[in-house]
Amino acid sequence: MMGERGFLADFSDAARAELDRVPAAPVAPGADVRDLRARLWASIDNDDSRDLDQLSVAEPVPSGTVKIFVAVADVDTLVTEGSAIDEHARHNTTSVYTAGGIFPMLPERLSTDLTSLGENEDRLALVIEMTIDADGGVAASEVSRAVVRNHAKLSYNAVAAWLDGRVPAPAPVSAVRGMDEQLRVQDRVAQALRKRRHEHGALELETIQARAVFDGDVLADLRPDEPNRAKALIEDLMIAANGVTARYLDGHGFPSLRRVLRTPKRWERIVELAAGLGERLPGDPDAGALGAFLARRRHADPVRFPDLSLSVVKLMGSGEYVVEVPGQRSAGHFGLAVRDYTHSTAPNRRFPDLVTQRLLKAALAGRALPYATAELEDLARHCTEKEDDADKVERQVRKSAAALLLEPRIGQRFDALVTGASEKGTWARIVHPPVEGKVVRGEEGLDVGDRVRVQLVATDVERGYIDFARVSG
Repeated sequence: MMGERGFLADFSDAARAELDRVPAAPVAPGADVRDLRARLWASIDNDDSRDLDQLSVAEPVPSGTVKIFVAVADVDTLVTEGSAIDEHARHNTTSVYTAGGIFPMLPERLSTDLTSLGENEDRLALVIEMTIDADGGVAASEVSRAVVRNHAKLSYNAVAAWLDGRVPAPAPVSAVRGMDEQLRVQDRVAQALRKRRHEHGALELETIQARAVFDGDVLADLRPDEPNRAKALIEDLMIAANGVTARYLDGHGFPSLRRVLRTPKRWERIVELAAGLGERLPGDPDAGALGAFLARRRHADPVRFPDLSLSVVKLMGSGEYVVEVPGQRSAGHFGLAVRDYTHSTAPNRRFPDLVTQRLLKAALAGRALPYATAELEDLARHCTEKEDDADKVERQVRKSAAALLLEPRIGQRFDALVTGASEKGTWARIVHPPVEGKVVRGEEGLDVGDRVRVQLVATDVERGYIDFARVSG
């Protein structure tokens, strides 16, 4: 499946030989590398994540503002440009995560060890420092290199349950003096950042992502991976850090790989969906109006809000990478309501982030550009294409898993939501398991966002096919 989409599933002999020669991670501070190991850095990620890309810490200051520090793993130090390992990463551009296994962009000895910000390990990092006002504005920022140390490896679910007041502090939080207050400050700042973005038109969406659940080695279920407060905390800090990175490169006369989401391709259908719910949206794309509409619908009908979110996501289209050179303005990100946005905080998992890291380090050191503008443009197109390919691989594996679970239920009927409608076909998603299938009969006249009753008529586990027929009722 990876090969069908043009991915390299294995590392070359040359890459393996390079890996054998990689030394232990260099950690010495120096004239241009700060020593920030004493700060109460912590990571928050999935329970089973080992490729830890970023840490965060907060520092309240007397003026009432808060300094937020985001440390990003310095992958470039051990993965040099043009090396065999780098060529593998450049070809695939991303790690691919499936129920059947992970295909890492970098060898695991790097991504889960030497270039991972592991607990109680000293690691080199790029640090993005942001002074955040009480209203969520970034008043000042700085980028530097540093040695950092992860004092607590935390998980989204445990931290979210504690922040919500449902459980006591997780053991790793209690074990580090001051970590509890540290996280509460970060949570407050993240909420202020989010509130400000929403005031500027950022969209608050809630889509359902299926997660494989195994009973031993046997696939037992696909369950929704729910959003939570800790995931939102990290998301908000990373969005702010990515904005600082983009502006830093621009301010130093460097081009950057921007992550953009253009105005929705099918805005007229979003307007129709709103009208069907008794709401009115303007005829031209308006992020502020759409954000306000979504906020009202979340409050009015929280149970069905993920379905509405999914419809809006499908109708907005996909994000892409573009190159912005100083003096030229890119499209910005419609969904986040920000103009300056790049990907820089996950260099173990995404190649655009590693490219951005090399640009940042060159700007910091006063060196020449590591990539010509034309090369960056080629990389932007390639990374966009491979991200789409990765989505297709991950989606096909999920659908194969769902086809396996649904195989005994052929003939059963389900409530569904239409998630895709084009010349290539019509697709609908059922609630449990939360997966899509193709509507092979009765699809005429259906469009994204329509609710429909379907009957499961066929599955093909190997190809990941799930076929529905539209039925009445």
